[in-house]
Amino acid sequence: MATRHKSAIKRHRQNVKRAARNTTIRTRVRHILRETREAIAGKGVEAAEAELRTAVKALTKAASKGVLHRNSAARRISRLSKQVAALKSS
Repeated sequence: MATRHKSAIKRHRQNVKRAARNTTIRTRVRHILRETREAIAGKGVEAAEAELRTAVKALTKAASKGVLHRNSAARRISRLSKQVAALKSS
C-alpha cells in the first residue's frame, strides 16, 4: 500500500464527515417534502400551509449550507407554493 500524506488523510476525514452531514440534511428535507405533499393531497388548507412553512425553512437552510443548489430549492419552493395556493383558491 502506498503511503498517504497527512493532508490527504485529513481531507478524507473531512469528506466523510461532510458526506454524512449532507446525507442527513438531504434525507430530512425529503421527509419534510413528502409530509407537505401529503398535507396538500389531504386537502387540509391549514395543515398544508403549516407544512409549507416548514418545507420552505428546510429548503432554504439546505441551500444556504450548500447541500442543495439554490435554484433547485427555489424551484421546489415555487412548486409547493403554487400547489398550496391552488388548494386555497378551490
